[in-house]
Order: sequence, then structure tokens, then C-alpha cells
Amino acid sequence: MHKQLKLFLVANSLFLLAGGMLGPLYALFVRDIGGDILAVGASWSIFMVVSGLGIFFMGKIQDKIKKDKSFIIVGYGLMSLGFLGYFFISNVIQLFLVQILLGISMMIQTPVLDSFYTKYLESGKFASQWAVWEGMYFVIMGIAALIGAIFVKVFGFKNLFLVMFLLSLIGLFVAMQLKEKND
Repeated sequence: MHKQLKLFLVANSLFLLAGGMLGPLYALFVRDIGGDILAVGASWSIFMVVSGLGIFFMGKIQDKIKKDKSFIIVGYGLMSLGFLGYFFISNVIQLFLVQILLGISMMIQTPVLDSFYTKYLESGKFASQWAVWEGMYFVIMGIAALIGAIFVKVFGFKNLFLVMFLLSLIGLFVAMQLKEKND
């Protein structure tokens, strides 16, 4: 596996770990800030729709600009800010705003993460190297869910958000070490 892919997997793993710690606990957090089941659904919907619609747009832009690393850094940076934003949320409206920010981060990074990864795949190893990417996602998210649950039980959501932010900053620093590959 190419050195850049290994570095990229480390960076992305840190973001997956950070975000995955909140994943299954999200509805409990929304309840804690005064939200109900509708707020959970609406806030998740906002995130998904902003992400999804933006991905169509960003894919076309990124195909023209071809600066994967720059988009990765911006996307990861916005995600880090979103994770920090959770720390300051005290009501559902603020949650909606953070979900918009996180949706924007996903719309920027989703096409470019796939583009960057694809450029460094070794010929004849496409399936196995994509399996590393996909398998890593599920394993890390599974581990993160348990870590997040234990962490919130012991230290609470506010401290979890600080840990998420810190992990994402480390991931951002690692991503800054990536090198562009020309087509």
C-alpha cells in the first residue's frame, strides 16, 4: 500500500473515531438540550440534505480544480469546528446551525476523499485496498460507539465534545502532511 494511503487512513481514522463516539448517543444529546424526537429527525435531516445536495455540486468543482489536499484540509477543518461547536450548543436552533456546518464539511470532503484515495490505489489491488477503507470504517465506528458511551457515562457530553475536537485536530495535522498526486 502506498505511503500516502497509509497516512490518509490514519488521518481519516482519527475523524471516524471522533465522530463515531457521538453517533449512537446523538439522540440522547438532543434530548439533553431540550429537543424531542422531531428535533433529532430534523437535525439529522438537515445534515444529510446539506451533505447530499452539496456533494453533487462539489464533485463537479473538484473535478475541475484538482486540488485534493486543499479540499481535504478545508473539509476536515470545518468538521473540527463542528465538533467544537457541539460543546457550545444549548438549544435546538444552535444544533441546527452546527448540523449545517457539519453538512458543509461533508459535502466538501466526501468526493475528494474518494478521489484522493483512488489516485493512490495500486493496480491489481483495487478490491483489497478499497476493502481496507470500507472495513476500517465499520471497525472504527464500532469501537468508537463503545468508547463514546463509556466516556459520556463517566465524563458527560461536554468532555466528549472536547475529545472529539482534539482527535479531529490531530487528524487535521496528519492530513496536512499529505501530498498531491497529479493525474
